[in-house]
Amino acid sequence: MEATFLQTLWFILVAVLFLGYFVLEGFDFGVGMNVFALGKGEEKRKNQIITTIGPVWDANEVWILVGGGALFAAFPEWYATMFSGFYLALIIILVALIVRVCAFKYRNKVESASWKFAWDICHFIGGLVPALIWGVAVGNIVRGVNMEANAGGKSVVTDSLFDLLNPFALLAGVVFVLLFWLHGTLFLALRTTGEVRHDANKLAGVIVIPTIVTAAAWVLWAQLAYSNNAWTWIPLVIAALALIGAFVLNRAGREGLAFASTSVAIGFATIMAFGAIFPNVLPAANDPALSLTVMNASSTEYTLRVMTIATVILLPIVLAYQAWAYWVFRARVTGEGFPSAHAANLARKAKEGYREAFDTES
Repeated sequence: MEATFLQTLWFILVAVLFLGYFVLEGFDFGVGMNVFALGKGEEKRKNQIITTIGPVWDANEVWILVGGGALFAAFPEWYATMFSGFYLALIIILVALIVRVCAFKYRNKVESASWKFAWDICHFIGGLVPALIWGVAVGNIVRGVNMEANAGGKSVVTDSLFDLLNPFALLAGVVFVLLFWLHGTLFLALRTTGEVRHDANKLAGVIVIPTIVTAAAWVLWAQLAYSNNAWTWIPLVIAALALIGAFVLNRAGREGLAFASTSVAIGFATIMAFGAIFPNVLPAANDPALSLTVMNASSTEYTLRVMTIATVILLPIVLAYQAWAYWVFRARVTGEGFPSAHAANLARKAKEGYREAFDTES
């Protein structure tokens, strides 16, 4: 059985949605990892770091919601099998993301060093843990998982959590952590001023070396051992050149181009990973006959046709809105003008007092 045009198209669209998520949410994760590395215990620096993603982090998370929804609608067998097989890992990601949301909302509610330090830890965990587990998940998808057929003839994942923590997947997790950390650090260099900008450029120059080494090891391992398609050498080479370019551009002080280079590296590495498994969507390592493919895991042609029409109409609107949001908040964050929780409380009480006086006079 050959994949139809719509099945192939929706496999590509799912890959594009995850590509967008990894590029956009990737620098969010990297910024979170830098709360301690670049914050250096100074409240002004930490506020400056967190504020760089304050207006955009929640919009960046929309990509995974759309990606998951597209996966569920276009490839329900892939969605069900993968999410049940990786259930515990995905729950850990979800908890880490919830903790990060709470850190954004509650960090500055109380003027207490210990309170803020606790939420800083949550920011760090909310950046590190999802990056690590997403890498492990992608590594296992590329490598393949052990499956068996259930009573209904459907393939189910039989690997335990410890089976998923194999060397190839763990290396992928390390690559994701380093790559997102570098990506977020270059984003801070692009979006901040003063000492934070200087230190971010310096730190990026340090992170980029182990990132290049580990990423090269993993993509070569993936291509040589697990790829189904020779053409995936092309995105592999582009990703490698982009990562080397980030190193060169960082040394040259070209912050915008350096950040663009890590974006390209993440994007083409994602293309390489999805391309490596095609036409499979979830390979079975123990028996290729049990593998889920774009043909046996997809919805009906009618469903895919309706989804395509909706996507053509709605996706440009979403992209335009997000581009507009980035344009509005394009200015660098200076670190000046951050009110403390105490000052915010005084302002709130003064406002309430004014309202009470006004009501009394009325």
